[in-house]
Amino acid sequence: MTHVLVPLPYGHEALEPHMDAQTLHLHHTAHHNSYVVKLNAALADDEERKGLDLASLQYVAGYAGLAVRNNGGGHYNHCLYWQNMAPIGSANTKPFGGLEEKIDQTWGSFDKFKEAFSQAAIGRFASGWAFLTLKSDGTLVVHNTPNHDNPLMETVSDVQGIPILTCDVWEHAYYLKYQNRRNEFVENWWRLVNWDAVVNNYEQYALQGRPVPF
Repeated sequence: MTHVLVPLPYGHEALEPHMDAQTLHLHHTAHHNSYVVKLNAALADDEERKGLDLASLQYVAGYAGLAVRNNGGGHYNHCLYWQNMAPIGSANTKPFGGLEEKIDQTWGSFDKFKEAFSQAAIGRFASGWAFLTLKSDGTLVVHNTPNHDNPLMETVSDVQGIPILTCDVWEHAYYLKYQNRRNEFVENWWRLVNWDAVVNNYEQYALQGRPVPF
């Protein structure tokens, strides 16, 4: 299987003013694409793993060496990240249905959940990701990971489960517009979250014990 760069579900200008077009273009076509290219190179002679789809590859990435772990994780995390966002006015701005109930049960309110997730994103030292993950025991958890690790990776992440929402807090995700102001980037990122996609990830995949496919 040859992995490919997934097209964005919106134009480069679609997330303005909270995410600028230049950042989105470079992030997708340069950074994300480089992970795809390097992942294919890392799997070229790996007969055991090169036939796996991207989601299945995450489970074994921790056993496959750093090139597969870093670039495979980078590819998957970015696919989820792009899917998790939408132009303002085109998707629900809050969770709904069973996911809303689960968030309220876990954190007490949507605002308290946002506070916990924001802290996980802002507090991640250096580069990494913040996640909302459904664990195998049915609980929701907010956490962060270094580099391109994710909770699907066996033996790697402190939290194991199926991620349904993620925020990229590598500097290249925000530095052109926000410089070192990660907290401002995260605050504005909330205005772009596509809760239609996140709820679908929860209901159609995580609750069924399957990772979101790309």
